[in-house]
Amino acid sequence: MSVKTTIRSTQEVWRILETVYDPEVPVLSVLDLGIVRDVKLQDEELEVIITPTYSGCPAMDVISINIKMELLANGYKNVSVKQVLSPAWTTDWMSEAGKQKLKEYGIAPPHPRQQVCSNELFAAGEAVQCPRCNSYHTVRISEFGSTACKALFQCNDCHEPFDYFKCH
Repeated sequence: MSVKTTIRSTQEVWRILETVYDPEVPVLSVLDLGIVRDVKLQDEELEVIITPTYSGCPAMDVISINIKMELLANGYKNVSVKQVLSPAWTTDWMSEAGKQKLKEYGIAPPHPRQQVCSNELFAAGEAVQCPRCNSYHTVRISEFGSTACKALFQCNDCHEPFDYFKCH
């Protein structure tokens, strides 16, 4: 009878985290979002450090639970998920694949280099591309969309409303 030895690695944890999705934007994994800051594995203790997209993001508790449950289901023991607020999350941490997934899902992704990151300037009008018809002939309807991290826009060409992942 042979004894199977399981070698645990942080690479394996990162692979598992690719399967944990944001409950508010279910096409994005926590890695696509860029909220996983670090993975610490020592002996039988595993700690995953995450940063919320907003300090009061209601999805973070669900995400923390889902991370822990997925790791426990994959045989990890003594799993903890720690939330850190500093440095603050930025849309620059999102993966390019995640931004493309947003667009395909119907949410305008944040610009690669934000043109405007000021509420005063944002109100003046940021050019946001419609994820459906690719027109830049869009208008902001509301500073808040389906969640606090998104703004509601409407396309003047195809007339469809859409969320825009806001600058932060």
